[in-house]
Amino acid sequence: MKYFKKTSLFLLTIIILSACSSNPKKAVAVISPKSGSDISGTVTFIEQDGIVTMKAEVKGLSKGNHAIHIHKIADCSSDDGKSAGGHWNPTEKNHGKWLQDPFHIGDIGNLVVDETGKGSIERKTDLWAVGGENDLKNVVGHAIIIHQGPDDFSSQPSGAAGARIGCGEITRK
Repeated sequence: MKYFKKTSLFLLTIIILSACSSNPKKAVAVISPKSGSDISGTVTFIEQDGIVTMKAEVKGLSKGNHAIHIHKIADCSSDDGKSAGGHWNPTEKNHGKWLQDPFHIGDIGNLVVDETGKGSIERKTDLWAVGGENDLKNVVGHAIIIHQGPDDFSSQPSGAAGARIGCGEITRK
């Protein structure tokens, strides 16, 4: 009987802990070249327990910094990427640097690209969500834009980052 009680308590604990841990939600943007570039890559958003981890991995860029932003519209159909609209800014804040006031939640920062043309950036936040009905947080249905140059973090409304050279529509997986 003592063994049965311990086993039952153990199984009940496992069930409760499993119920408390949410299944991860995932969204992906596959980056396609724009404005005559050779860029390719993916941006992945994984939400677990209310925290979204975004990881961008790209190649085919020149060495240095390249701005990356979330834009309003999941539409990469135009050759110049302008079909994605402006930055996603549901809170109507000024453009700025990630997590420094002011900034809007579409401001991600700069990819740092090495001499081989590969770059990456990672962000973790509770300001985004993968799916759901909160339009102030849901990244799905927007686009990732990668720019030719770096974000200066101050020019309004977009950071003076130059041409849009990569675009990917953020879709739920």
